Amino acid sequence: MTAAFPAERTVILTGAASPRGIGRTTAHHLAEHGWHVGIVDVDGDAAARTAEDLSDRYGVHALGVGADVSDRTQAVAAVDALEAGLPQLVAVVNFAGVSSPVPYLEVTPEEWERVRAINLDGVHWVTQRVAASLVSAGVGRIVGISSVSAQRGGGTFSKTPYSASKAGVIGLMRSLARELGPFGVTANVISPGPIDTDIMGGTLSEERKVHMAADGVLPRIGTPRDIAAAVAYLISEDAGFVTGHTLNVDGGLYMH
Repeated sequence: MTAAFPAERTVILTGAASPRGIGRTTAHHLAEHGWHVGIVDVDGDAAARTAEDLSDRYGVHALGVGADVSDRTQAVAAVDALEAGLPQLVAVVNFAGVSSPVPYLEVTPEEWERVRAINLDGVHWVTQRVAASLVSAGVGRIVGISSVSAQRGGGTFSKTPYSASKAGVIGLMRSLARELGPFGVTANVISPGPIDTDIMGGTLSEERKVHMAADGVLPRIGTPRDIAAAVAYLISEDAGFVTGHTLNVDGGLYMH
């Protein structure tokens, strides 16, 4: 038996303090629609400033804390702190991630570990802690951020360690959907195509945008707002019958 979707609800976003990142745009979009927001970012000062901005602009409760999500102790402590200071925790969206343009034959053990630790382990540690609260409450939404790179075998700025770690996010969320569904918790993935953010190797020129868009069927690359809107749906009450799904927001780059 699932619980009612609360009117006063909090979403935790990881990696949401970068000025030009998808996470920060999503934080503003969700706060504008009434969500209270907890931010976990490796830059704790930026997380706190972003949260303060959300509170000032939208009148919601928002808190920001610093943590390296790949460290289980830090990840758990961050969620503990946010949950203690905000209304009922209902959703988590895992934006924190790193790119990796290193060719496969040049991948060192350190690079493999770095990318996997943040892109997959970090999602697991934060999600596991949040999931305990969602299961206890009987309602919740979990969203992992993968990449079209995981589905197409690269072909983007980042290469194999990134693709492998992002493919792991899809497997993780599908398994959570199956395990946590009986407790009223959904788990889904958003798989972006090329998005105009700094993770693509710096600010994109118009020429590079046109080149990147040529692979898809729409004449542009994505914007952070495109992803924010998808997140807003998947964590909404209306998405309660959607779970184990990978939503591609990629301009038709990968059709399946």
